Amino acid sequence: MRKLKLIWDFKGPDAKLTAEHHLIHLGEYTQLHKVSFISSGVQSITDTHHICYLALNEADMPAVRDDLKPHRGQLWENKN
Repeated sequence: MRKLKLIWDFKGPDAKLTAEHHLIHLGEYTQLHKVSFISSGVQSITDTHHICYLALNEADMPAVRDDLKPHRGQLWENKN
């Protein structure tokens, strides 16, 4: 089964704080809806561009995508 990474982009001087705050809401959503996920977090692209992501199995993606409207997605590459 493929694993996907749903991504929300945040840009501007407050991008890091906004991405970190969004991650809190992703955690609340996954608990409330009992969504299994592989990983979640915040990554810095540049000083003014940060992303918040949620990696999950492809089967779980449609409901999360429809509810939370990520900006984009890609295949999850486990770096461990």
